[in-house]
Amino acid sequence: MPLQLRTPRSKFGKLIVIVASVGATLFAVLLVANFSTGEKRVVQDIPRLYPVADMQFQRSMGVMLGPNIVGGNKIETLLNGDQIFPSMLKAIREARHSINLETYIYWSEQIGLDMADALAERARAGVKVHVLIDWVGSSKLDAEPITKMKDAGVEFEKYHPLRWYTLGRLNNRTHRKLMIVDGNIGFTGGVGIAAIWTGRAQDPDHWRDSHFRIEGPVVAQMQAVFMDNWIKTTGRVLHGPIYFPALAPAGNLAAQTFSSSPSGGNESMHLMYMLAFTAAQKSIYISSAYFVPDERTRETLIDAMKRGVKLKIIMPGPHTDADTVRSSSRGMWGELLQAGAELYEYQPTMYHCKVMIVDGLMTSVGSTNFDDRSMRLNDEANVNVYDAEFAQRQTAIFDEDIAKSQRITFAKWNARPWQEKLWERVASHLGPLL
Repeated sequence: MPLQLRTPRSKFGKLIVIVASVGATLFAVLLVANFSTGEKRVVQDIPRLYPVADMQFQRSMGVMLGPNIVGGNKIETLLNGDQIFPSMLKAIREARHSINLETYIYWSEQIGLDMADALAERARAGVKVHVLIDWVGSSKLDAEPITKMKDAGVEFEKYHPLRWYTLGRLNNRTHRKLMIVDGNIGFTGGVGIAAIWTGRAQDPDHWRDSHFRIEGPVVAQMQAVFMDNWIKTTGRVLHGPIYFPALAPAGNLAAQTFSSSPSGGNESMHLMYMLAFTAAQKSIYISSAYFVPDERTRETLIDAMKRGVKLKIIMPGPHTDADTVRSSSRGMWGELLQAGAELYEYQPTMYHCKVMIVDGLMTSVGSTNFDDRSMRLNDEANVNVYDAEFAQRQTAIFDEDIAKSQRITFAKWNARPWQEKLWERVASHLGPLL
């Protein structure tokens, strides 16, 4: 009988196998935790019971989905950095009691330094200043402006920084763009604090975006949304008249602040859009920086077009900060184009607007994109405005953007090179991860 030699595994080798197995299991668990929310998705058609013009639509939006719709608001539209940042800085410099700022992107560039200087000056003057930035989105923020703000008395925090106990939430980012001054002036829209948002969208280095300055009772709802993440991050509760003063009517617009988060009601933003699409009777106009709608959303938009609703969408064109997202989006256009959608790619620079106008009556503005990340993974905040005159103003801006865009027809989309089609097919499967 031949001699059989057995090479026993060393204890060290067994340990490596065990550690590798545990590591792989932990990685899989963390991956699932970061790309799932644990909440049910909307999987059935939403029956169309009323149009946007019906008061029942507002009752559903205000009672079933979000906070009450409140009247007496005034909203100023700010186009691009040359209008946005001077207005924000002016509000900061005139603050008397409190400033609360939450943003996804805050980078160390001149506008970031200008904001830090203004916030620090107000903190030294006795104003309560609280800043909450996203740990991932604001990774380019250097220590110098942070130190300047903290030394002046600004309470500065990062949302979901890398900690062993936050590994399961690393993919949950705050994408909200909120600033509330003295509890009575609010700002929201698509703009982060970085040089790419400065200027007037005059070239590819200066993006096209919209932001909004808001006064009136709806600002208290914006403040409450900020407080939600502030409390989650710090455990500290900010309240009292310097944050929640009595708010008199400032205008005649009806509005509500709509928010979502994986930690509570992540499906609500998605459902809000779906209800609006379902109620649409005449038109749906969408400005979107990242348009990667899921199958249910695409079906709902197609159903709207079948009943005569005109759908127009403006997206980034050749100048984009996310080529894979653009490819994933383009791969989904066929069925929308065949159903009659008008799709446009903005040409001059990156298009970062996030505005939806339905039937010329409802307008939703804020931080939310049409992708899985915004609808289910990020913390987002929008202000919904129910007013025909406001919608008319946003439609005029939408038309101005279309004039600088290139329309993509079905024939043109279908004639793109096979290499693009192949990559778009691959990218489309990455949609939920983008």
